[in-house]
Amino acid sequence: MRKVRVVVLAGDGIGPEVIEQATRAVDTVAPEAGLDITWQPELMGGCSIDAHGTALTDAVLDTCRSADAVLLGAVGGPKWDTTDPNAPRPEEGLLGLRAGLELFANLRPVKPLEALYDASPLRRERITGTDLLVVRELTGGIYFGKRGRTGDTAFDTCTYSRDEIARLAEVGFRAAAGRRGRVTSVDKANVLESSRLWREVVMEVATGFPEVTLNHMLVDNAAMQLCSRPAEFDVIITENMFGDILSDEAAMISGSIGLLPSASLGAGSNGLYEPVHGSAPDIAGRGWANPMATVLSAAMMLRHSLDAADAADRLEAAVERTLADGARGRDLGGEMGSAEIGDRLVAALG
Repeated sequence: MRKVRVVVLAGDGIGPEVIEQATRAVDTVAPEAGLDITWQPELMGGCSIDAHGTALTDAVLDTCRSADAVLLGAVGGPKWDTTDPNAPRPEEGLLGLRAGLELFANLRPVKPLEALYDASPLRRERITGTDLLVVRELTGGIYFGKRGRTGDTAFDTCTYSRDEIARLAEVGFRAAAGRRGRVTSVDKANVLESSRLWREVVMEVATGFPEVTLNHMLVDNAAMQLCSRPAEFDVIITENMFGDILSDEAAMISGSIGLLPSASLGAGSNGLYEPVHGSAPDIAGRGWANPMATVLSAAMMLRHSLDAADAADRLEAAVERTLADGARGRDLGGEMGSAEIGDRLVAALG
């Protein structure tokens, strides 16, 4: 058996509920994959603010650096909402984790399942055949630029370097080479200088992938096209803020944000895996949360960080089979809670 250590950051709200079912599902497939997994729980987010006064301590960050992977539930909630720029916020822990682990590429796959086509806000004929991947830059751009206020004026600076753009583009092109061979690079090059550099560097990277077709698209047009013809996209690469917005839009194609996983990767094998949904404080503690997005995030962890692609395939197939058999959480108009969905998934894995 191969021993691996995964740091578990259950976080806030429904985070602990979905994490419980995800680790349970992984433990079901781990032995056959030859994995002996140690789950190491740590605090990050609002719970860490309550305990330590900061969303991410240096000790937890060091623990994450030395682990084989990090599995995250969700962070945030109204308890910690504030407009005080000096007050700690749960989201700072997530940004600090991405920067501290040098995780520069966020992968969000969107592939609606046939059993849920009618749950999508888009018509069935629009989403049929959709299988896209959003590759979002994570550690640059406006979220990490200089910011401040002077009197009645506020500013946020969007800055990108050539190297930051190139390494993200390479992730996207490599992914497309193993898929359908199409990259759509999203920018705002008609207005923003940072986007003009983005487009220039992406075209340079494209020369190293002659088998991949590159298309450029302005972000406003991309937002429209994701609603009107999502099946035409293969891999979308884009900067931090644009990716944040577009990936949430794309998530709704599946019918529920409770079904979308994500992976944040860097140069090494250590990665951060988390569901796209938030902490949902309005239902926290009720056992209603759908754990499937977290289970699918754990599948991405098995594939990208733990070298267990067959186990990842099993988890993904179990989610699809469970949905096809009629399992529905409240996010999909059903009545099943976290534990019952977890039971169904484990049964499907048997």
